[in-house]
Amino acid sequence: MSVLPIVTYPDPILEQPCAPVTAFDRRLGRLLDDMYETMLAADGVGLAAPQIGVAGQIAVIDVGDEHGRIELINPVIIEARGEQVDVEGCLSFPGLFGEVPRAKYVKVRAQNRRGRPFTLSATGFLARALQHEIDHLRGVLFTSKVVRYCDLEELEG
Repeated sequence: MSVLPIVTYPDPILEQPCAPVTAFDRRLGRLLDDMYETMLAADGVGLAAPQIGVAGQIAVIDVGDEHGRIELINPVIIEARGEQVDVEGCLSFPGLFGEVPRAKYVKVRAQNRRGRPFTLSATGFLARALQHEIDHLRGVLFTSKVVRYCDLEELEG
């Protein structure tokens, strides 16, 4: 496994919608493993393929809960309810944090690394992470949804 360089804003790939994945092969498996290693090395909780320069609908998430490592291929939010506003950051925007409104509950349909479909329901922080990463795959950045930017002192306090 390899730690890959993370693409930072204003690289144009970050604002481009990604193509659906059609090949579920060893190459995809290696990419998912590398993305997970890269996310952990960067101390992140999620990473989308465009953040490593790949324009495919692929994301990995691990918020440190009972779900553990989540791999999402071609994910779609099929249900969203409620609202929560909380602070988010992004590995492609080092040092930038802002309050972002998100659905409190989401249900996501995706495929695993073998192409098998699955659904995942989530609330709270995992729901936020899912929405953030799926936005990346649509070319939508969290900065377009920030209602208020936060400075580091606020976050540390």
